[in-house]
Amino acid sequence: MTTDPRALPGADPHTGNREIDPVTGYETTGHDWGGIRELNTPFPRIALIALALTFAWSVLAWILLPAWPLGRDYTRGLLGLDQGEVAMDRLQAIETDRAAWLTRFDAPDFAALATDSALMAQAMPAARRLFEDNCAACHGRDGEGGPGFPRLADASWLWDGTPEEIAITIGHGINADDPDTRVAEVPAFDWMDRADRHSLAEFVASLPAGEADWNSPAAALFAENCAACHGERGEGGLGIGAPSLTDRATIYGQDAQTVYQTLTRGRRGVMPAWAVRLSEAEINLLALYVSRLSEMTGEQGQ
Repeated sequence: MTTDPRALPGADPHTGNREIDPVTGYETTGHDWGGIRELNTPFPRIALIALALTFAWSVLAWILLPAWPLGRDYTRGLLGLDQGEVAMDRLQAIETDRAAWLTRFDAPDFAALATDSALMAQAMPAARRLFEDNCAACHGRDGEGGPGFPRLADASWLWDGTPEEIAITIGHGINADDPDTRVAEVPAFDWMDRADRHSLAEFVASLPAGEADWNSPAAALFAENCAACHGERGEGGLGIGAPSLTDRATIYGQDAQTVYQTLTRGRRGVMPAWAVRLSEAEINLLALYVSRLSEMTGEQGQ
């Protein structure tokens, strides 16, 4: 069976001869796009070469490198490379390099360590990496905090801002599944009259701006229900996990509506205990770093 040449792409329907582009010398395909004729150009040789090399390399990679999954295992390849082993070797090298100075944090004298400039030059970059890996997701990369998570880069602390106390918080957590965890909770004041709750919420919301009327009925409500934990003027810092209500770094927000929700439903935030993940030396190193965040960010005041 023969093909009629007149039916071939680019052929003249009467003579069967292919049309040749006078400029390039290539045959045309017979397609005409608004006066522009499509050329029947050959596939670029460089592309064919690249395709062949890519195919050859893929076959070679399958043979030499880990490539094919086999259920829970995989083919190792003739070179026997294992990225997990490479990563562990590099981690071991890092651990060996820092072991010489990290042991000083096993049972540290924080005051003495903080004055050792050579040690701090080695330790603080490692401490920042620990912070970014374990704390920044909640507290922010620079300890700026966020909704539901305390700010660490200022002078207001739920318990205490010393490295020793911070280490306890990091190690045992807050309201965590740890026998020595710190405990802090705002009870629900849903028993209180709704009008009183609204009045108290407005009063607490006015504290950061210093606009609170301490001779008002709302101030009396504050004294009766809040001052025992948050301080007579809402300054916090009593070492019992009650935050300051007078600074900018409020945990859940301090607009009247949010405070009303807190009074109605209560709050019980949780911080996990990191002793199950970090070594004692790493916790102490991290505690020293966190205690210095206010200095590093220049926000030592309230």
